[in-house]
Amino acid sequence: MRRIRGLIWPRSLQGQLLLAIALALLLAQGISAVLLYRAQAERREAALIHTAALRLFGAARDEGLIGGPFRHQGEGPRRPQGERQLRVESSAAAPALGNGRRHPDAEEELREIVESQGLDLGQVVVIDRPLSDDPRLLSRLERRSRILGRDPGRPHHLMAVALELPQARRWLTVRVPVPRGEPALVFSLLAQTLLLYGLMVGAIALIVSRMTKPLAALTHRLEQFGANREGAGLLVPQGPDDVRRLIVAHNAMEQRIAALLDEKDVMLGAIGHDLKTPLSALRVRIESVEDDTERSKMAATIEDITRSLDDILSLARVGRPSDPLEQTELNALVGQIAEEFEDMGEAVSFEPAERLVLPLRATWVRRAIRNLVVNALRYGQTARIAIDRSGSEVLIRIDDDGPGIPDDRIAAMLQPFTRGEPSRNSETGGAGLGLTLARAIAEQHGGGLTLANRRGDDGAVRGLTATLALPL
Repeated sequence: MRRIRGLIWPRSLQGQLLLAIALALLLAQGISAVLLYRAQAERREAALIHTAALRLFGAARDEGLIGGPFRHQGEGPRRPQGERQLRVESSAAAPALGNGRRHPDAEEELREIVESQGLDLGQVVVIDRPLSDDPRLLSRLERRSRILGRDPGRPHHLMAVALELPQARRWLTVRVPVPRGEPALVFSLLAQTLLLYGLMVGAIALIVSRMTKPLAALTHRLEQFGANREGAGLLVPQGPDDVRRLIVAHNAMEQRIAALLDEKDVMLGAIGHDLKTPLSALRVRIESVEDDTERSKMAATIEDITRSLDDILSLARVGRPSDPLEQTELNALVGQIAEEFEDMGEAVSFEPAERLVLPLRATWVRRAIRNLVVNALRYGQTARIAIDRSGSEVLIRIDDDGPGIPDDRIAAMLQPFTRGEPSRNSETGGAGLGLTLARAIAEQHGGGLTLANRRGDDGAVRGLTATLALPL
């Protein structure tokens, strides 16, 4: 659905602006075309009404019902082609005009025109019906085409007009072919639309490209800085003043962030050095303790502090890795980790998948997978590793048979220094940074880490599944 929406409505600013202008222009031209068509139809109907009135007045004058010439109101409309071929029928009874569509407005207009010439009228009927309903008029038009040697264009329908003259007890009827619409109007609208499209869309495209080009460069710079917080120099301000101000503000913010990160790295390096040195000294001094039990406890405490310190420093530096991305075969990497745990006698199994080569920082990914395997062994006694491919991602799943995590605590377990339920207490766990570090490493590669309880058919928790997602 998202892909279909992207095809219908472009996702870029330039595409959206151009499409919006094109749609607005199309709507304006559509409204203009409707108005022009209605004006043409009204003008054609007025011409037909005046033509019918002229023929009917001439017939009434020929029968002696009125004298004098036809008095035009103003200049009058242009007579349509074929007016001379119109014939007026006179009958005592009302003519049979068929079941067409009546035009009350045209009837009123015809009445005003004829009565202004001094005729008293009874009923006035104006009906629009198909040309095929009048064989006589159809044959006359065909005969005229043969005489002219060309087809001027047969009309689709005709307008039948009938007037009742009460004093003479007569009905006058005339049938007026309705000409086709002017094709030049359609071509004119098309030409206008294409011209407007070319001028407006071209001008807007130039203006928008001047804005979107520096915005695209700024977006690329932000993506690059967000991925590894490194870049090739600051952006040069360009484009309109608003965009220039945005680029200048971004350059200042980026310099400030980079300075803060450098200060943090210096501080962490100093902390690591200042803490590891006395820890190493303590490790040497405890060798002089004669009680083996006390010496073992003290050594274990020092090792816990050292591991926690390593985790803290790794978590702080994961956002600015020093090693580059390298093409790595994922099955081989995970297989080596599984073999290491198997050599130590741990219940770790690995199910290889198809050959997958990804750009990875192998040292960091190896550490993330190890943390997840250690977590599974610590709380579930077993770890089953599997690799699956899902769309544009590779999923590394680690299953255990432990008690799982309460659903309302899963999100909190990914936070630093967070331990779960009592079964995951300080005696069985570390500093609570393993999952946090694994998630940070996954996000460093553009992926993520999710935790989910695995349930059986009865709904009971059968273990926990940690899924490390990496983009292909």
